[in-house]
Amino acid sequence: MQKQRLGQSDLMVSDYCLGTMTYGSQTDEVDAHRQLDMARDAGINFLDAAEMYPVNPVLFETAGATEAIIGRWVASRKPEDLVIATKITGAGSVAVPDEAPISAKRMRDATEASLRRLQVDCIDIYQLHWPNRGSYHFRKSWGYNPSQQNRVETISHMREILTCAQELITEGKIRHIALSNETAWGLSTWLHLAETEALPRVLTLQNEYSLLCRFFDLDLAEACVLENVPLLAYSPLAAGLLTGKYAGNVIPEDSRRARSSDLGGRITGRVFEAVSGYLAIAHEFGLDPVHMAIEWTRTRPAKTLPIIGATNSEQLAHLLAGEGTVIEAEVKAAIDRLNRAMPMVF
Repeated sequence: MQKQRLGQSDLMVSDYCLGTMTYGSQTDEVDAHRQLDMARDAGINFLDAAEMYPVNPVLFETAGATEAIIGRWVASRKPEDLVIATKITGAGSVAVPDEAPISAKRMRDATEASLRRLQVDCIDIYQLHWPNRGSYHFRKSWGYNPSQQNRVETISHMREILTCAQELITEGKIRHIALSNETAWGLSTWLHLAETEALPRVLTLQNEYSLLCRFFDLDLAEACVLENVPLLAYSPLAAGLLTGKYAGNVIPEDSRRARSSDLGGRITGRVFEAVSGYLAIAHEFGLDPVHMAIEWTRTRPAKTLPIIGATNSEQLAHLLAGEGTVIEAEVKAAIDRLNRAMPMVF
């Protein structure tokens, strides 16, 4: 698998990033380590985790288990040129005591805890899982109301976090600060503070992005292109919808939907019609729908790296087999027509 320079850093990462959010819940440690070995053998050197993982469900009792599983793999394999991204949990999560918001103190404590669990000396990319001020992500767009935000308080918080990031970078505990589930205004403001106050620059943005979820395509895509901030696209298969396994509104045993019947709000009145359309496009052009959905993210105007994740090694083998799939112009045109006919399905 080819590698590319990540944004304005010296990090060289694989074209795919391996997501690990089910390690410790749906994926046991034996299979998690098998997946990590498979990904490594396929040329993937880029992992994404978070202090609140595993998910499905997120629990205070299990938070950190995913990082610990990765850490034991790192300790036993000692892989070279590995790039690890992890996240500090945002405000309101049951995964942290008192559902605490992100602050400099919590960021320092969380960094130290992640370093211990991951068994590394330095975290390559340290991401804010979601902003304290709230977000329209996670199916919250329909009731999103930014009118209660306080600009002065928000910018003061950003300055506090970037200052803490600078300290952690100086101490050799993280290499880069990054964002997740952010807005165009948020990204631009973080970048402006970094530039004007000589603070660390945001390296990447991790937001949901797939054939079914395309909020990123407008203002955020413009900001990322012009500022050279790559998108780490999570849920490129829309929580499994684009595989076709839920077609006909079925719920396979041991699937993600068996644990979350609406897939985090993704099951809507129009979603299966849209899924059928994308499956039909894949069939028409002789493509595997999984491979089409993932490789499509890499054809976009803004630099995009898909985060692939699997609950078992068999699924991961299928995902890896699609690396290098070519999405021809006529496939893109068919996808664009369907998106125009059925946008914003969840």
